[in-house]
Amino acid sequence: MKKMQVTKRVAALGLAAAMLTGCGAQGAASSQSAASAPAETGDSAEAGYTSLDDFVLWNEDGTLTTTGRDAAGENGVVSSGKYEASKIGRTIIEQGGNAVDAAVAVGFTLGLVEPNATGLGGGGFMTLRSAETGEVEFVNFRECAPAAATPDMWQVDSEGNVIGGQNMNGGKAVGVPGYVAGLLYALDNYGTMTREQIMAPIIELAEKGFTVTPTLANDMNNSYDKLMLYSESGKLFLKDVDGMLMPYNIGDTFKNPDYAKTLKLIADQGAEVFYKGEIADAMVAATQKYGGLMTKEDLANYEVEVMEPVHGTYRGYDIYSSPSPSSGGTIVLEILNILENFDLPSMEQDSAEAQHLIGSAFAMAYADRGEYMGDTKFVDVPIEGLLNKDYAKKLADKIDMDTAMTNVLPDDPWMFEHQDTTHYSVADKDGNMVAVTCTVNGYFGASVAVDGYGFVMNNEMGDFNVGAGHPNSIAGGKTPLSSMSPTVIEKDGKPVAALGSPGGTTIIATVSQLCSNLIDHGMTMQEAIDAPRIKGFRDTTLDYEGRFSEETISEMEAKGWTMNASDDFNRAFGSVNAVRYAEDGTLDGGADPRRDGKALAY
Repeated sequence: MKKMQVTKRVAALGLAAAMLTGCGAQGAASSQSAASAPAETGDSAEAGYTSLDDFVLWNEDGTLTTTGRDAAGENGVVSSGKYEASKIGRTIIEQGGNAVDAAVAVGFTLGLVEPNATGLGGGGFMTLRSAETGEVEFVNFRECAPAAATPDMWQVDSEGNVIGGQNMNGGKAVGVPGYVAGLLYALDNYGTMTREQIMAPIIELAEKGFTVTPTLANDMNNSYDKLMLYSESGKLFLKDVDGMLMPYNIGDTFKNPDYAKTLKLIADQGAEVFYKGEIADAMVAATQKYGGLMTKEDLANYEVEVMEPVHGTYRGYDIYSSPSPSSGGTIVLEILNILENFDLPSMEQDSAEAQHLIGSAFAMAYADRGEYMGDTKFVDVPIEGLLNKDYAKKLADKIDMDTAMTNVLPDDPWMFEHQDTTHYSVADKDGNMVAVTCTVNGYFGASVAVDGYGFVMNNEMGDFNVGAGHPNSIAGGKTPLSSMSPTVIEKDGKPVAALGSPGGTTIIATVSQLCSNLIDHGMTMQEAIDAPRIKGFRDTTLDYEGRFSEETISEMEAKGWTMNASDDFNRAFGSVNAVRYAEDGTLDGGADPRRDGKALAY
């Protein structure tokens, strides 16, 4: 590995309620299940063709299966939100590529098969461990605001809400995308294969088509109104049924030859064609058609940034995660630092005692996040204070083991200051680990598709606070606050795990719980992913997955928590795709049954 350098309202047949939660958007979700619609025959179902091979993702009633998501191997393991992406990533490793080559291939594949969550018009973060150097570095390819963006760029009503949702839909919601720049930067600097080698299987899949899952069918159905409002998106993500545009059904085959064309251009010309060539022209035209501010200059000036990750320790393990402009890594480490003051390893993971501590840590750390976090290039953020273990001890001392915390306010980390999506993870036998969280923010981003090129633009500007005077207020060139937390774990200098999740602000809670499951409770990767989760951080209210015992919930309520029940496996609680190095030397990958994830190994 080279040394790193200094980036669809029409109900489709049989579909049920929405599964709501965006990759980087701060949305909530309801049930993950969808009633089954039979796959169409003939052209739509391609005479029985499925891109899922023998992987069974959903049951006859359309609910997602909860088993068969893990995999183990000796040479490499890939865990992503889609089977097809993991398959292509594994193929790259089989062909001699390293974990970074596979990660780049997975990223470009997800842009095709998971367009509801991510894609070329978006951005993300990558935390990467190099086997050659032993270093862990962070690649920031998050979207940024166009140069002309200002806090008054959106009209607001008397209550401060953006009129017409212009910060979430249409051109003014679009940030300058970093996705292509980031993936190609990683390939050029840390990979071993060519763009042509990486793109070839993805181009073939785009032309042949992939199978529409319950998750994607639901998201197309639930986004129908806004996809129809933006005609280019409707044409791309809806199917023609007797002259009407309709959402795809579960089991349909979705082809995207325009995406194949785009990848061919990138394979041939690199990032130049995307940021300065014909694709850049098309992105600017699409964005400005719907009132956007992004220009060719914004695209040409975009730069990937390589940074030091935030680093902390938890019970002897080194945790590396996302620095500012993400709040994720810092707040994950703050939560773990608080929890380190308690004997969690002696507690059952699903006990009221453990969940009370985790919920209390959430409350305090999220309060600090809302008060202090922003892009450190524009505002002062007490990062060192938030990461300080003495500060965490001060917060831990506030926890009463018998009573839920009320009226939680941010504390003062300055006293200790000394100077939001899909996720995938890849590891190889040499010790290269890659954790990538990437997004177009909300479902299908801003719904502004780039006509003729097969992808949609992000609505990342919706992650800025509305108005001036907040650390996360919008400014030209500024990156909005995020919760994305691609994380790498080591112990004694050796690779242990790469992990992360989508889910907006819930990402932080999900990643924290996963780290605790692995370290405190010695779980396998799939066990750690499958374990029931909680989320929430306001007004002593916690949402919980239905697999907690009645006893645990009763004890939590007796402590003063308001406990809101959810499904057994609920997409709103994140969707982890993670890999680890097991003690016997095998590479162990786990994927989340709360969505479409699948790990594959070689």
